Amino acid sequence: MSGLLALLDDVAALARLASAQLDDIAAQAAKAGSKAAGVVIDDSAVTPKYVVGLPAARELPIVAKIARGSIFNKLVLLLPAALLLDAFAPWLITPLLMLGGAYLCFEGAEKIWHTLHPEKNHAIEPENIDAAHLEQQRVAGAIKTDFILSAEIMTIALASTHTDSTWKTAIILALVAVFITAVVYGSVALLVKADDFGLKLCQEGRFAVTRSLGGAIVKWMPAVMTAISTIGTAAMLWVGGSIILHGIEHFGFHGIGDAIKSAAQVASQLPTVGDIAAWLTTATLDGLFGLALGLLLMPIVHAIINPAIEMVKGGQEA
Repeated sequence: MSGLLALLDDVAALARLASAQLDDIAAQAAKAGSKAAGVVIDDSAVTPKYVVGLPAARELPIVAKIARGSIFNKLVLLLPAALLLDAFAPWLITPLLMLGGAYLCFEGAEKIWHTLHPEKNHAIEPENIDAAHLEQQRVAGAIKTDFILSAEIMTIALASTHTDSTWKTAIILALVAVFITAVVYGSVALLVKADDFGLKLCQEGRFAVTRSLGGAIVKWMPAVMTAISTIGTAAMLWVGGSIILHGIEHFGFHGIGDAIKSAAQVASQLPTVGDIAAWLTTATLDGLFGLALGLLLMPIVHAIINPAIEMVKGGQEA
Protein backbone atom coordinates (compact mmCIF):
# COMPACT_ATOMS: atom_id res chain seq x y z
CA MET A 1 0.00 0.00 0.00
CA SER A 2 2.82 2.38 0.87
CA GLY A 3 4.35 1.70 -2.54
CA LEU A 4 1.08 2.62 -4.26
CA LEU A 5 0.84 5.83 -2.22
CA ALA A 6 4.41 6.68 -3.14
CA LEU A 7 3.62 6.07 -6.82
CA LEU A 8 0.52 8.29 -6.59
CA ASP A 9 2.66 10.93 -4.90
CA ASP A 10 5.13 10.76 -7.79
CA VAL A 11 2.32 10.99 -10.35
CA ALA A 12 0.86 14.02 -8.54
CA ALA A 13 4.30 15.67 -8.44
CA LEU A 14 4.77 15.04 -12.17
CA ALA A 15 1.30 16.44 -12.85
CA ARG A 16 2.11 19.58 -10.86
CA LEU A 17 5.41 19.91 -12.73
CA ALA A 18 3.68 19.44 -16.09
CA SER A 19 1.02 21.99 -15.11
CA ALA A 20 3.70 24.49 -14.09
CA GLN A 21 5.55 23.89 -17.37
CA LEU A 22 2.34 24.44 -19.36
CA ASP A 23 1.55 27.61 -17.38
CA ASP A 24 5.06 28.89 -18.08
CA ILE A 25 4.76 28.05 -21.80
CA ALA A 26 1.35 29.75 -22.03
CA ALA A 27 2.59 32.84 -20.18
CA GLN A 28 5.68 33.15 -22.36
CA ALA A 29 3.65 32.59 -25.53
CA ALA A 30 1.27 35.39 -24.49
CA LYS A 31 4.18 37.69 -23.67
CA ALA A 32 5.97 36.91 -26.94
CA GLY A 33 2.77 37.44 -28.92
CA SER A 34 2.07 40.79 -27.26
CA LYS A 35 5.56 42.04 -28.18
CA ALA A 36 4.68 41.53 -31.84
CA ALA A 37 1.46 43.57 -31.56
CA GLY A 38 2.59 46.30 -33.94
CA VAL A 39 3.41 43.85 -36.70
CA VAL A 40 0.13 41.98 -36.12
CA ILE A 41 -1.93 45.17 -36.46
CA ASP A 42 -0.13 46.08 -39.66
CA ASP A 43 -0.61 42.56 -41.04
CA SER A 44 -4.35 42.84 -40.36
CA ALA A 45 -4.44 46.28 -42.00
CA VAL A 46 -2.46 45.27 -45.10
CA THR A 47 -4.14 41.99 -46.03
CA PRO A 48 -7.67 43.22 -46.97
CA LYS A 49 -6.27 45.12 -49.97
CA TYR A 50 -5.53 41.79 -51.69
CA VAL A 51 -9.25 41.06 -52.20
CA VAL A 52 -10.18 44.48 -53.58
CA GLY A 53 -11.62 44.23 -57.09
CA LEU A 54 -12.23 40.47 -56.95
CA PRO A 55 -15.66 38.75 -56.78
CA ALA A 56 -17.26 38.83 -53.33
CA ALA A 57 -17.70 35.05 -53.42
CA ARG A 58 -13.91 34.63 -53.63
CA GLU A 59 -13.03 36.90 -50.67
CA LEU A 60 -13.09 34.25 -47.93
CA PRO A 61 -11.39 31.55 -50.06
CA ILE A 62 -8.61 34.04 -50.85
CA VAL A 63 -8.19 34.91 -47.17
CA ALA A 64 -8.07 31.16 -46.38
CA LYS A 65 -5.36 30.60 -49.02
CA ILE A 66 -3.25 33.43 -47.59
CA ALA A 67 -3.78 32.10 -44.05
CA ARG A 68 -2.57 28.63 -45.11
CA GLY A 69 0.48 30.23 -46.73
CA SER A 70 1.10 32.20 -43.54
CA ILE A 71 0.99 29.05 -41.38
CA PHE A 72 3.39 27.35 -43.81
CA ASN A 73 5.71 30.36 -43.61
CA LYS A 74 5.73 30.35 -39.81
CA LEU A 75 5.72 26.65 -38.92
CA VAL A 76 7.59 25.01 -41.80
CA LEU A 77 10.10 27.69 -42.83
CA LEU A 78 10.59 30.17 -40.00
CA LEU A 79 10.18 28.01 -36.88
CA PRO A 80 13.07 25.61 -37.73
CA ALA A 81 15.19 28.59 -38.78
CA ALA A 82 14.47 30.31 -35.45
CA LEU A 83 15.41 27.19 -33.46
CA LEU A 84 18.67 26.81 -35.40
CA LEU A 85 19.41 30.48 -34.82
CA ASP A 86 18.73 30.14 -31.09
CA ALA A 87 20.93 27.03 -30.84
CA PHE A 88 23.93 28.00 -32.97
CA ALA A 89 23.98 31.79 -33.45
CA PRO A 90 22.03 33.58 -30.69
CA TRP A 91 24.26 36.62 -31.18
CA LEU A 92 22.51 37.16 -34.52
CA ILE A 93 19.09 37.67 -32.93
CA THR A 94 19.63 41.34 -32.04
CA PRO A 95 21.05 42.33 -35.48
CA LEU A 96 18.19 40.48 -37.21
CA LEU A 97 15.67 42.19 -34.95
CA MET A 98 17.22 45.53 -35.84
CA LEU A 99 17.08 44.67 -39.54
CA GLY A 100 13.40 43.83 -39.17
CA GLY A 101 12.86 47.01 -37.13
CA ALA A 102 14.47 49.05 -39.90
CA TYR A 103 12.14 47.40 -42.41
CA LEU A 104 9.12 48.33 -40.28
CA CYS A 105 10.35 51.94 -40.03
CA PHE A 106 10.86 52.10 -43.81
CA GLU A 107 7.42 50.62 -44.53
CA GLY A 108 5.71 52.97 -42.08
CA ALA A 109 7.50 56.04 -43.43
CA GLU A 110 6.75 55.05 -47.02
CA LYS A 111 3.04 54.65 -46.24
CA ILE A 112 2.96 58.15 -44.77
CA TRP A 113 4.88 59.50 -47.77
CA HIS A 114 2.45 57.93 -50.25
CA THR A 115 -0.50 59.26 -48.25
CA LEU A 116 0.93 62.79 -48.46
CA HIS A 117 2.11 62.37 -52.09
CA PRO A 118 -0.43 60.04 -53.75
CA GLU A 119 0.78 61.01 -57.24
CA LYS A 120 4.10 59.33 -56.45
CA ASN A 121 2.41 55.94 -56.02
CA HIS A 122 2.25 54.27 -59.41
CA ALA A 123 1.23 50.76 -58.36
CA ILE A 124 -1.25 49.89 -61.14
CA GLU A 125 -2.84 46.53 -61.80
CA PRO A 126 -2.05 45.10 -65.26
CA GLU A 127 -4.90 45.40 -67.76
CA ASN A 128 -6.66 42.51 -69.54
CA ILE A 129 -5.98 39.96 -66.82
CA ASP A 130 -8.63 37.36 -65.94
CA ALA A 131 -9.97 37.08 -62.37
CA ALA A 132 -8.39 33.66 -61.73
CA HIS A 133 -4.93 34.86 -62.76
CA LEU A 134 -5.36 38.08 -60.76
CA GLU A 135 -6.37 36.04 -57.70
CA GLN A 136 -3.30 33.83 -58.10
CA GLN A 137 -1.04 36.89 -58.35
CA ARG A 138 -2.69 38.56 -55.35
CA VAL A 139 -2.37 35.45 -53.16
CA ALA A 140 1.29 34.96 -54.14
CA GLY A 141 2.04 38.62 -53.38
CA ALA A 142 0.22 38.46 -50.04
CA ILE A 143 2.13 35.34 -48.97
CA LYS A 144 5.45 36.99 -49.87
CA THR A 145 4.53 40.06 -47.81
CA ASP A 146 3.37 37.80 -45.00
CA PHE A 147 6.73 36.02 -45.00
CA ILE A 148 8.54 39.26 -44.18
CA LEU A 149 6.06 40.22 -41.45
CA SER A 150 6.02 36.64 -40.10
CA ALA A 151 9.82 36.58 -39.95
CA GLU A 152 9.71 39.71 -37.81
CA ILE A 153 6.96 38.24 -35.60
CA MET A 154 8.90 35.01 -35.05
CA THR A 155 12.16 36.85 -34.36
CA ILE A 156 10.44 39.13 -31.83
CA ALA A 157 8.83 36.08 -30.23
CA LEU A 158 12.18 34.27 -30.10
CA ALA A 159 13.88 37.26 -28.47
CA SER A 160 11.09 37.41 -25.87
CA THR A 161 11.28 33.71 -25.03
CA HIS A 162 13.48 32.47 -22.19
CA THR A 163 13.43 28.72 -21.61
CA ASP A 164 15.87 26.00 -20.63
CA SER A 165 15.05 23.61 -23.46
CA THR A 166 14.57 23.63 -27.23
CA TRP A 167 11.22 21.84 -27.13
CA LYS A 168 9.71 24.52 -24.89
CA THR A 169 10.96 27.23 -27.22
CA ALA A 170 9.50 25.32 -30.18
CA ILE A 171 6.09 24.96 -28.49
CA ILE A 172 6.02 28.66 -27.54
CA LEU A 173 6.91 29.76 -31.07
CA ALA A 174 4.36 27.35 -32.56
CA LEU A 175 1.65 28.68 -30.22
CA VAL A 176 2.53 32.27 -31.14
CA ALA A 177 2.48 31.36 -34.86
CA VAL A 178 -0.93 29.65 -34.72
CA PHE A 179 -2.53 32.22 -32.42
CA ILE A 180 -1.31 35.26 -34.37
CA THR A 181 -2.30 33.72 -37.71
CA ALA A 182 -5.78 32.97 -36.36
CA VAL A 183 -6.16 36.51 -34.97
CA VAL A 184 -4.85 38.22 -38.11
CA TYR A 185 -6.78 36.27 -40.72
CA GLY A 186 -9.88 35.87 -38.57
CA SER A 187 -9.92 39.67 -38.27
CA VAL A 188 -9.31 40.05 -42.00
CA ALA A 189 -12.19 37.68 -42.80
CA LEU A 190 -14.53 39.73 -40.59
CA LEU A 191 -13.33 42.99 -42.13
CA VAL A 192 -13.72 41.96 -45.77
CA LYS A 193 -17.23 40.56 -45.22
CA ALA A 194 -18.49 43.30 -42.87
CA ASP A 195 -19.84 45.48 -45.68
CA ASP A 196 -21.66 42.48 -47.27
CA PHE A 197 -23.16 41.64 -43.88
CA GLY A 198 -24.22 45.27 -43.41
CA LEU A 199 -25.77 45.38 -46.88
CA LYS A 200 -27.71 42.18 -46.19
CA LEU A 201 -29.02 43.58 -42.92
CA CYS A 202 -29.96 46.81 -44.67
CA GLN A 203 -31.88 45.01 -47.42
CA GLU A 204 -33.38 42.04 -45.55
CA GLY A 205 -33.61 43.15 -41.92
CA ARG A 206 -37.06 42.56 -40.44
CA PHE A 207 -36.80 45.45 -37.99
CA ALA A 208 -35.97 49.10 -38.52
CA VAL A 209 -33.16 48.91 -35.98
CA THR A 210 -31.41 46.06 -37.83
CA ARG A 211 -31.79 47.87 -41.15
CA SER A 212 -30.33 51.01 -39.56
CA LEU A 213 -27.46 48.97 -38.13
CA GLY A 214 -26.76 47.50 -41.57
CA GLY A 215 -26.74 50.96 -43.14
CA ALA A 216 -24.35 52.21 -40.44
CA ILE A 217 -21.97 49.28 -41.06
CA VAL A 218 -21.92 49.96 -44.81
CA LYS A 219 -21.44 53.69 -44.22
CA TRP A 220 -18.68 53.42 -41.63
CA MET A 221 -16.62 50.48 -42.95
CA PRO A 222 -14.38 52.69 -45.17
CA ALA A 223 -13.62 54.87 -42.15
CA VAL A 224 -12.94 51.76 -40.03
CA MET A 225 -10.53 50.41 -42.65
CA THR A 226 -8.77 53.78 -42.82
CA ALA A 227 -8.50 53.88 -39.02
CA ILE A 228 -7.07 50.34 -38.89
CA SER A 229 -4.53 51.22 -41.58
CA THR A 230 -3.55 54.38 -39.67
CA ILE A 231 -3.18 52.46 -36.41
CA GLY A 232 -1.16 49.82 -38.22
CA THR A 233 1.22 52.43 -39.64
CA ALA A 234 1.66 54.08 -36.24
CA ALA A 235 2.26 50.68 -34.64
CA MET A 236 4.89 49.81 -37.25
CA LEU A 237 6.81 53.02 -36.53
CA TRP A 238 6.47 52.58 -32.77
CA VAL A 239 7.56 48.92 -32.76
CA GLY A 240 10.28 49.48 -35.37
CA GLY A 241 11.70 52.50 -33.57
CA SER A 242 11.59 50.68 -30.23
CA ILE A 243 13.42 47.65 -31.66
CA ILE A 244 16.15 49.82 -33.17
CA LEU A 245 16.60 51.82 -29.96
CA HIS A 246 16.84 48.66 -27.84
CA GLY A 247 19.33 47.24 -30.32
CA ILE A 248 21.45 50.39 -30.18
CA GLU A 249 21.45 50.18 -26.38
CA HIS A 250 22.48 46.51 -26.62
CA PHE A 251 25.59 47.68 -28.47
CA GLY A 252 26.39 50.33 -25.86
CA PHE A 253 24.81 53.52 -27.22
CA HIS A 254 22.34 54.81 -24.63
CA GLY A 255 21.96 58.54 -25.41
CA ILE A 256 18.65 58.56 -27.31
CA GLY A 257 17.13 55.80 -25.19
CA ASP A 258 18.08 57.60 -21.96
CA ALA A 259 16.56 60.86 -23.24
CA ILE A 260 13.27 59.07 -24.02
CA LYS A 261 13.29 57.40 -20.60
CA SER A 262 13.86 60.81 -18.94
CA ALA A 263 10.93 62.31 -20.85
CA ALA A 264 8.75 59.36 -19.83
CA GLN A 265 9.84 59.80 -16.22
CA VAL A 266 8.74 63.45 -16.30
CA ALA A 267 5.38 62.43 -17.84
CA SER A 268 4.90 59.78 -15.16
CA GLN A 269 4.74 62.53 -12.50
CA LEU A 270 1.37 63.73 -13.82
CA PRO A 271 -1.37 63.04 -11.27
CA THR A 272 -3.86 60.23 -11.99
CA VAL A 273 -2.70 59.59 -15.58
CA GLY A 274 1.03 59.27 -14.90
CA ASP A 275 1.43 55.68 -16.10
CA ILE A 276 -0.60 56.28 -19.26
CA ALA A 277 1.27 59.53 -19.98
CA ALA A 278 4.63 57.78 -19.53
CA TRP A 279 3.63 55.00 -21.95
CA LEU A 280 2.26 57.46 -24.52
CA THR A 281 5.44 59.55 -24.27
CA THR A 282 7.66 56.52 -24.82
CA ALA A 283 5.52 55.18 -27.69
CA THR A 284 5.30 58.60 -29.38
CA LEU A 285 9.04 59.31 -29.16
CA ASP A 286 9.88 55.77 -30.31
CA GLY A 287 7.49 56.27 -33.23
CA LEU A 288 8.99 59.64 -34.17
CA PHE A 289 12.44 58.10 -34.09
CA GLY A 290 11.14 55.28 -36.30
CA LEU A 291 9.61 57.79 -38.73
CA ALA A 292 12.87 59.77 -38.95
CA LEU A 293 14.86 56.59 -39.56
CA GLY A 294 12.34 55.39 -42.15
CA LEU A 295 12.53 58.68 -44.06
CA LEU A 296 16.32 58.40 -44.08
CA LEU A 297 16.11 54.84 -45.37
CA MET A 298 13.68 55.60 -48.21
CA PRO A 299 16.19 57.12 -50.68
CA ILE A 300 18.72 54.39 -49.83
CA VAL A 301 16.20 51.64 -50.52
CA HIS A 302 14.93 53.18 -53.76
CA ALA A 303 18.31 54.28 -55.12
CA ILE A 304 20.50 51.34 -54.06
CA ILE A 305 18.73 48.32 -52.56
CA ASN A 306 15.78 47.99 -54.98
CA PRO A 307 17.96 48.37 -58.12
CA ALA A 308 20.40 45.79 -56.69
CA ILE A 309 17.51 43.33 -56.11
CA GLU A 310 16.20 43.91 -59.63
CA MET A 311 19.69 43.36 -61.03
CA VAL A 312 19.99 40.05 -59.19
CA LYS A 313 16.54 38.97 -60.40
CA GLY A 314 17.47 39.91 -63.96
CA GLY A 315 20.67 37.87 -63.73
CA GLN A 316 18.76 34.84 -62.44
CA GLU A 317 16.15 35.04 -65.20
CA ALA A 318 18.85 35.31 -67.83
